[in-house]
Amino acid sequence: MPAFRMAVAARYASRYGVTLDPATEVLALLGSKEANHHLALALLDAGDIALIPDPGYPAYAPNAMLAGADVRTVPLRPERDYLVDLDAIPADVAGRARVLWLSYPNNPTAAVAPLDFYAAAVAFARRNDVLLVSDNPYSEIAFDGVVPPSILEVDGAKEVAIEFNSLSKTYNMAGVRIGMAVGNADVVAAMAAMKENVDCGPFDAAQYAAIAALDGPQDVIEQNAAVYARRRAIAMDGLMAAGLRASRPRATFYVWAEVPAGISSAEFARSVLDRTGVVVVPGSAYGDGGEGYVRISLAVADERLREAMGRLVASTRIVINSLS
Repeated sequence: MPAFRMAVAARYASRYGVTLDPATEVLALLGSKEANHHLALALLDAGDIALIPDPGYPAYAPNAMLAGADVRTVPLRPERDYLVDLDAIPADVAGRARVLWLSYPNNPTAAVAPLDFYAAAVAFARRNDVLLVSDNPYSEIAFDGVVPPSILEVDGAKEVAIEFNSLSKTYNMAGVRIGMAVGNADVVAAMAAMKENVDCGPFDAAQYAAIAALDGPQDVIEQNAAVYARRRAIAMDGLMAAGLRASRPRATFYVWAEVPAGISSAEFARSVLDRTGVVVVPGSAYGDGGEGYVRISLAVADERLREAMGRLVASTRIVINSLS
């Protein structure tokens, strides 16, 4: 709908100070997940290099592979606050790369990228003729005064970048399946051509609901952040009691916690599940770089989370004792 695209453009103008042409620089999505698939099929050919963050959201690499691309991972390391080390990408790889995926606030690590990182990424993309794909669905879930930026805030970013966003997290509309791709007009057109032959636009009622969310009062954003901040405290207290280390997340509704030494993330997650019925996601599910961690979700009710953390404390003590 033109009205949906105009609402997206208006929101980007008010939130980020970014000007978008609703007709050519905005595309409605069935959530941002499918955008990764359509972008890969639209832009990647056999042999093209696709740069994928590790650890990273599991949808990136498989869709690049489906397009026949040569997937190369770029490590996200805690000592760099999980920001891609652009200077560490070999020159021959950067020169052959077609796409670099970025995701901040990050799933699974909860890292936040400052605007100067995005400026460096845009400069990298210009030097190497690489498209930056900024997956940004957690942009409005942040704490402690943190305001995550958009890559499109960087001057000239639309020349080399496309951003995916979603109403799922910001407005609690995950099941509605609606999001947006914004930025480079040529990429938007290529994705639109692909979508036209693969799926459909979002259900009209979903678009009307999205317009109401985008145009309406934004106090829900602060309310959601307060809920997740409260649950963050519950999770951090539980992890401390369990003897597990985790950085206090500044965004997203995830906590990225270290597993005890001497056990893999998958073994730890399996042990916790078998002993307590509590599900934590092994970091290895997000790539080799996630080994040694588990991801804990805050997207459950407070009391349920307290119960889960209590069970985790008891289970972790048993696991640690069995390793000693």
